[in-house]
Amino acid sequence: MTGPLVEIRKLSHSFGGHRALDEVSLHVEPGSYTVLLGPSGSGKTTLLSIIGGFVHPDEGSVFIRGNDFTRTPPAQRPTATVFQDYALFPHLSVGNNVGFGLRMRGVARAKRVGRSREALAMVGLADSYHKMPHQLSGGQRQRVALARSLVVEPAVLLLDEPLGALDLKLRRQMQDELKALQKRVGTAFIHVTHDQEEAMALADHCIVMNDGRIEDQGPPERVYSRPASRFSATFMGESTLLSGKVLDLGTDEIRIDTRVGLLSLAGAGEPGFDVSLAIRPEHITLVPEPGSVSLGEAAVTDVVFQGSFKRVSAVSAKDPGVAFIAKLRSSQPVAVGDTVTLYASPAEMVLLSR
Repeated sequence: MTGPLVEIRKLSHSFGGHRALDEVSLHVEPGSYTVLLGPSGSGKTTLLSIIGGFVHPDEGSVFIRGNDFTRTPPAQRPTATVFQDYALFPHLSVGNNVGFGLRMRGVARAKRVGRSREALAMVGLADSYHKMPHQLSGGQRQRVALARSLVVEPAVLLLDEPLGALDLKLRRQMQDELKALQKRVGTAFIHVTHDQEEAMALADHCIVMNDGRIEDQGPPERVYSRPASRFSATFMGESTLLSGKVLDLGTDEIRIDTRVGLLSLAGAGEPGFDVSLAIRPEHITLVPEPGSVSLGEAAVTDVVFQGSFKRVSAVSAKDPGVAFIAKLRSSQPVAVGDTVTLYASPAEMVLLSR
């Protein structure tokens, strides 16, 4: 097909006096893995529920494969949903759980059994057809839920925080399996999460939501390295934000008066205009590197060892209201109470106007 697989046009929806979505528009491409990322109340689950047909929007439209499904019931849409709690029938075998959707569609038993076995093999549970759900681990039950959704061959698979009930190790394992499975079957996945690492590990297209709107969207590498807003810079990973005012323009750079001093970097902006600079923790160092500039002295307030790096918090000596976050090599000698000089490259600073 040509054009987007899913097209959302100016969706708005309210629950009582709360506006959960505010004129949201987006495209989902065929074969893509799209992640809706945001805090609780950002509108991501409401958007997923509208795509799946569980909620009808107050305004706007949902098109799938070019057809308007805005008011179509869930069972009549080319979508399937995987929920966080798996929602398996405890009294049915694994095979019958997987084949339930086919049974509801009138698929003959022999064909139903064959397709259910194929779906279970696809998720690595070929030998679990006759088992009961209580005999499986959490990760295995999640795979059964995936098989049950994929066996009906949806155009779009919707995943509502599907890994939220798993422990950290199993969650990381399932992330790898989900990504590999999506590439293998070619179905478009739309996945809701509030976990930034999960979003970066899975997404081809990451959509950052806040307060019912889309703050930022694009490949996760771009959203992380060049966030479009202050919210995106702090929610998609951590950032140190420096408020400042544009002083003047050069031929290819601007000078900004920040709370820790004057900084010059590539960009555009009107003199007198208020801006912010975002600096990722891995771009702040204690040793000057080619092209880097000083951010001034800072007092170290916290050091957390996290394996391959130390997460260091430090307060600016020039302005105690500025708190730096740095990720330093684990071998870097630094302790709470130290006074250090911080450096960063202007090329790694992101200029934000909102």
